[in-house]
Amino acid sequence: MICSIVPPYLLRRLAAQDEPRLRAVAVAAKESLLHIKELQAVRSAPAPAARPAARQARPGGPHRTIYDAQGVEQLPGKLVRKEGAAATGDVAADEAYEGLGSTYSLYADVLGRDSIDGAGLPLDATVHYGRLYDNAFWDGQQMVFGDGDGEVFQRFTKSLSVIGHELAHGVTQFTAGLAYRNQAGALNESMSDVFGVLVEQYFKKQSASEANWLIGEGLFTNHVQGVALRSMKAPGTAYDDDVLGKDPQPDSMDTYVRTSADNGGVHINSGIPNKAFYVVASELGGNAWEAPGQIWYGTLTSGTLPPACTFGKFARTTLATAEELFGAGSAEHDAVRKAWDTVKVRV
Repeated sequence: MICSIVPPYLLRRLAAQDEPRLRAVAVAAKESLLHIKELQAVRSAPAPAARPAARQARPGGPHRTIYDAQGVEQLPGKLVRKEGAAATGDVAADEAYEGLGSTYSLYADVLGRDSIDGAGLPLDATVHYGRLYDNAFWDGQQMVFGDGDGEVFQRFTKSLSVIGHELAHGVTQFTAGLAYRNQAGALNESMSDVFGVLVEQYFKKQSASEANWLIGEGLFTNHVQGVALRSMKAPGTAYDDDVLGKDPQPDSMDTYVRTSADNGGVHINSGIPNKAFYVVASELGGNAWEAPGQIWYGTLTSGTLPPACTFGKFARTTLATAEELFGAGSAEHDAVRKAWDTVKVRV
């Protein structure tokens, strides 16, 4: 499964631009769209639900390896930094290295998980992928980062929430295995947004009230009227731009988007469970990686989510997890119920 951070509907808008200043952007977007389709075709087999037994766990910290594709679309590229090595001086390579480490820390320190698969999976990443490549993605085995086109998008290692988001697709791959289509796909995307912001908040030691709840802050250049790709606090408000259009995310089932595009709206309708998580965190206050994060992680790893999970099934499982962890009638349990009521998901 190939999971990329930039939604296809944004790339299609960019690909359709015919202004002279956006000519290179349009070409880059077309290439990115085509490339993702090609990768999906190559990696059409379902992802493994558990880590292959042949690989051995590496306890005691992350095992990171950073490669440089040097502007071509070939993986993994030239080795530039291994675990424990000094900074390279290449900002993208060093951001990737640090971002992988910050992501590992959230799972290890807070959730007791040893890397993405829970068994010490080495964390590999390739930077400088392609020319003006407008995306970052998890390909089922490693992270890949483009440098952006410089007109709309900057380098994709710049946002820690993006790194955390994409690696969380790996966690979902090795746990619930949520299908990447319709509501299950929107939940897959939402889980990545949740853990993407938690990685950033844990790194910055920000409380729920201090955090901005943005996914991809800093990716846009100053030519774009927008702050990020998505807002979990206020879905539908992340950008409103002449080129990119307006953020289409709904914040409740009242405005759920029924579409066959984007694998059934996986990047669009994720705004609904995103908002639910934000409500839980804001209701409880303090650090979102504590009780709210524990509830969502417990739900993801419960073993009870079907691949074609619906919002309703997911919501009921979060309630059950909150009750198991904190008790019926607890503040945590009540906050979860209020969150799903807020976004109009029946439980």
